[in-house]
Amino acid sequence: MTLALVDEALEKGVRLEAVCERLGVTPRTVQRWRKPETAQDGRCGPHTRPANRLSEVERRRILAVANSEEFRDVSPKQIVPRLADRGEYVASEASIYRVLREAGQLTHRGCARAPTPRLRAEHLATGPNQVWSWDITYLKGPVKGAFLYLYLVVDVFSRRIMGFTVHEEESSEHAAALIRRCWQEAGCPEGLVLHSDNGGPMKGATLLATLQWLGVTPSFSRPRVSDDNAFSEALFRTLKYRPSFPRRPFASAEDARAWVTRFVHWYNTEHLHSAIRFVTPDDRHFSRETALLARRHQVYQRAQARHPERWSRHTRDWTPAGPVRLNPSPNPTLAVQELKRIG
Repeated sequence: MTLALVDEALEKGVRLEAVCERLGVTPRTVQRWRKPETAQDGRCGPHTRPANRLSEVERRRILAVANSEEFRDVSPKQIVPRLADRGEYVASEASIYRVLREAGQLTHRGCARAPTPRLRAEHLATGPNQVWSWDITYLKGPVKGAFLYLYLVVDVFSRRIMGFTVHEEESSEHAAALIRRCWQEAGCPEGLVLHSDNGGPMKGATLLATLQWLGVTPSFSRPRVSDDNAFSEALFRTLKYRPSFPRRPFASAEDARAWVTRFVHWYNTEHLHSAIRFVTPDDRHFSRETALLARRHQVYQRAQARHPERWSRHTRDWTPAGPVRLNPSPNPTLAVQELKRIG
């Protein structure tokens, strides 16, 4: 069908180059398509191996590192920054993936579904304590059919968990108490925006009155959408797919609080978050990320100096992640106004 369209355009006097440019192909491709199916494909790849290829020793070292007890449960995306923090460079992220793929070790390790697109939101966070997100998730309780409820607040800019609580029921009163405690522990920030979905506790009179008294602006997701509170939902996914997450129900609310306390400590102080250049939420929240990423950049500069032939251009980008948008507005004017309002 494509060749028929090309022939029709040529009959009307259009140059072959112009037709190919419109189709996104080269004239040589069209010529190859016109050849009979029995013709031999004259294309061939390179006959020589690249000079900057990894040696067999380096490949074995990559496999040894990836299969070590420390890194066997993490992806190359996590391995690379952890090694950089130690001042070590084994290979690039792409090289590690390639070596694992060739060794037949690049298989899906979890039971999670394929990732889904993030939702659109309406606020811009250029620093911590500007935009928070909160939500409630179910935890299996000691009684079959009854659940415990985890209330959790996260800073959108730094992804830091600002606070949590576990109760045996959903209520606006519990949510108001949690938000008030988190607000006080954060130093009573001014101009704070609190985003949530449209659930009952989120729109309860007690919580809304508390937000008004604290000077916090409530923000709600668009109705009738599935991805209504992406930052909190992504955090709940990380929590429930954590290897140490109990497969059996929690024995009590106290048992659940104890486990979530350990998770929060790991998440805030040890977890390298992919959305913020693989630094911990605490590092970004308390402005330690710049020095940390600068040290990683120096590690890569030294690695490039040792083997410049392995970099065609620049090294990996270790600059700090920028502002975070919660549902970016399709109207640029509104986005600029929001940026000026925040700061």
